[in-house]
Amino acid sequence: MTGLPVVAVVGRPNVGKSTLVNRIVGKQVAIVEDRPGVTRDRKEVEGEWLGVPFLLVDTGGWVPGGSDLEAKVSRQVEKGVLGADAVLFLVDASVGVTEEDAAVAEWLRRAGKPVLLLANKADNDRREREAWEFLSLGLGEAYPVSALHGRRTGDMLDDLVALLPKDSDGDGAAEVPAVPGVAIVGRPNVGKSTLFNRLIGEERSVVHDLPGTTRDSVDTVVETPEGPIRYVDTAGMRRKSKIDDGPEYYSLVRALRSVDAADVALLIIDATEGVTSQDQRLAERVDAAGCPVVVLLNKWDLLPDAEAREAVTAQLAHRLHFIGDAPVLKVSAKTGKGVHKLLPVLADAIERYHRRVPTRDVNRVLIEAQQAQPAPGGARVLYGLQGAADPPTFTLFSNRDLPPQYLRYLERKLREAFGLGAVPIKLRVRRRSG
Repeated sequence: MTGLPVVAVVGRPNVGKSTLVNRIVGKQVAIVEDRPGVTRDRKEVEGEWLGVPFLLVDTGGWVPGGSDLEAKVSRQVEKGVLGADAVLFLVDASVGVTEEDAAVAEWLRRAGKPVLLLANKADNDRREREAWEFLSLGLGEAYPVSALHGRRTGDMLDDLVALLPKDSDGDGAAEVPAVPGVAIVGRPNVGKSTLFNRLIGEERSVVHDLPGTTRDSVDTVVETPEGPIRYVDTAGMRRKSKIDDGPEYYSLVRALRSVDAADVALLIIDATEGVTSQDQRLAERVDAAGCPVVVLLNKWDLLPDAEAREAVTAQLAHRLHFIGDAPVLKVSAKTGKGVHKLLPVLADAIERYHRRVPTRDVNRVLIEAQQAQPAPGGARVLYGLQGAADPPTFTLFSNRDLPPQYLRYLERKLREAFGLGAVPIKLRVRRRSG
């Protein structure tokens, strides 16, 4: 979608793929933990070397055979390789050649992609000298590197950019316009990744009936009839008291950052379980981010009867009353039922979130509102304007302090006049004499 050349980073579990990705981009964008299996989905981030931009795809550990979950992770790796222009294949210099390395190398040879073989964790001269044994993989001489310390990664990147396809105009990749982001959030195992895969039209996130399968935020841009949208699949959010290891903590941090950066948050609730106290706390956190919220009652088709559906609807209105008139859709991510209604709702919420209102119209509404219901104690708004969008933010200049209930009245009038619906808006009041 970006027009950038794609580089897939692959290898068996715990060889340092995410550490290398972080090293190349110069910041911690991928979760790193000294244990196998932390990365499960494909994650795309932009990198650059010698003025050449490219898209790095961090993949999960490739495990030929293995459990059902490991097989799904391996299929994600294969898809990442097939869509790449070049591959960085990591092996562990401190361990030597393994059967898993040989199996991965065999598949890469058949895939026919340009491959740079990296003997990672070559932190000293002895390990560098022993990297020759990886010649047995049939992918040429291995680069002895240390992703953790940066040893020889510059030399490796010099050769990598030489492999990448050049822009035909010689001007580099075209600048990518800003694309609205939609963060898919919810408790673990409510169907976020299933919905994400349905929305993007491919099995991009690993879906498994084990809570916590998604460890990092995974995003992709999809062309839709309403324009491009960047969907972000986040890790399931649990109570902090339930988070007891490093990867889960960093997953939570990434998920919250995704919400803060989003234009819309899709809050997924498992209709078969109803609105839990954890859903309620998560909704409060999403609401505090200031972006519009769309609620999806997933697994709606599994509710047994009309009475159960009415109970969930009533529970939603009671426990999530603070998000106001946020749109509520009843869907099945697994079967796709009702999902077609989502795109128009998202497009409408995004448009309202970015809406700009002319100053003359703001003041017309304020004058009419004050004429219909003057503020108590002689207070009045002298002038108003929209100072910002994302969300719509209005600055009111008044002669005195305005009571909170009167500010709520003005907010309602502005919301109704400009069709802002359930999009959060902010009012800022500045006192002026006159």
